[in-house]
Amino acid sequence: MTFLISKHRVFVIALSMMALVSIQAQQPAQSDMLNNVAKMKRIEAMQPDSIQLKYQLALQSLSFAVTYPHAPQTENMIAEAEQAIAKMEQMKHGDQSDICTLRGFLYMVRIVQNPAQNGQRYYIDVMQNYEKALKLNPNNQLAKQLQQKFLEGMKQQTDKQK
Repeated sequence: MTFLISKHRVFVIALSMMALVSIQAQQPAQSDMLNNVAKMKRIEAMQPDSIQLKYQLALQSLSFAVTYPHAPQTENMIAEAEQAIAKMEQMKHGDQSDICTLRGFLYMVRIVQNPAQNGQRYYIDVMQNYEKALKLNPNNQLAKQLQQKFLEGMKQQTDKQK
């Protein structure tokens, strides 16, 4: 059983890393990202007990939202992510570190949408969620990467204001 969980966790990390790398290396067209989210949603509907699919659905939805913060579909993607996270929180075998990571990413997206209005409002929430995720699982690579990106972004914002 431990081997299956470990193998599952490696799969999650690999998919998460691929998603982040693909967003950074080349920003796919909005339609490609929306199609991927729609596919994930259909698959997740067929397997409602799969926490992995909920995780991927939330991650892909938030990746779209952070890539295209002002697109007309962004609020729907954020709502999809919030629903997936809420479902994960209700599941007994949900990984709290992953849930905190996604919650931090959600707040980070809100800041990206409107830094002036949401920066002070959500800054603490982002930091607390990433810190909690890393406290629960120091090896959570996605939490480490997102926290680092967030801190770099905040530093750039601070430097621009000077």
